[in-house]
Amino acid sequence: MGRSNQKVVPASKHALNQMKYEIAAELGLMQSTGVVTGADTEFGDEFGTVSASGGHVPWSQLATRDAGSVGGEITRRLIKQAESVLNGLGTSIH
Repeated sequence: MGRSNQKVVPASKHALNQMKYEIAAELGLMQSTGVVTGADTEFGDEFGTVSASGGHVPWSQLATRDAGSVGGEITRRLIKQAESVLNGLGTSIH
């Protein structure tokens, strides 16, 4: 079965993109491009050209290791959030 970039919850797209840019900034992968005003970010998010904060992440130029670091950190944070929710419900994961 091939990989798919389709979101299970399409409404999560904005939150995931925001998380992606936050993590890229934390890892020092953002390049400042000044303040972006009136830029069309609908497709910018898809191609990694413009972030809401006015930074630029050259996704197509990132080393595979750096892109994997962003994806891995997203996964770690989502798992941590899910565990927190489940633990709050009195459910344990083993």
